[in-house]
Amino acid sequence: MSIKIDLKIFLFIVLFYFTKQIEIYMFLMIFALIHELSHLICGLALKFKPNSIKINPCGFQISFLVPADSYNENKKINLSLKKITIALAGPITNLVIAFICLIVPIFNNETIIYANILLAIFNLLPIYPLDGGRILQEVVKMRKGNQKSYEVTNLVAKITVILLTIISSIAILYIHNFAIIIILLYLWYLVIQNEKYYSMKKNIYKQVEKLRKKDSYDDNYYSNKI
Repeated sequence: MSIKIDLKIFLFIVLFYFTKQIEIYMFLMIFALIHELSHLICGLALKFKPNSIKINPCGFQISFLVPADSYNENKKINLSLKKITIALAGPITNLVIAFICLIVPIFNNETIIYANILLAIFNLLPIYPLDGGRILQEVVKMRKGNQKSYEVTNLVAKITVILLTIISSIAILYIHNFAIIIILLYLWYLVIQNEKYYSMKKNIYKQVEKLRKKDSYDDNYYSNKI
């Protein structure tokens, strides 16, 4: 399993340090690791093999190798359900930790509760490759197929980040927490990357569709000749 480090993480450390929020950022990264370990354990339990782990500014990201037979037409829905289960494992773990800290006095720590709730909400945003985006993509894929899943996920991600930008802009005026800007910039980065990926996929689908039409035309032509 390969390990990759996104160098933007060092920029985030510096930015959070100067905005005097380095402590909460460290807590977020610690519980983000626990969050990702939940994905890993769930993936292994479902017979997925871990391929790589990426350390990025907002946590960790594990990618899995999907069993080859899972792409069989009869198993595609089952594969999507497994991917949704893996995606849900992380946020659920964060919410469970927050709940335990809330009801057990010895573990009651406001920063830990806040960090875990924030991680759960952040990761459930419908923006790929966050867990919420992955879940949305698989749900649409089960109903509408691959191409539609990329289209819907991309559209919802753009709407979500625009709404968050409007809400956050208002919130900054009242709470003066400029760390929100850092998170927003990162979300915009994810959306822009997702847009590029979607455009690439769209072009591929167009080329495949052209080839199918050409093959169909050629088959009809030779059929008529015969």
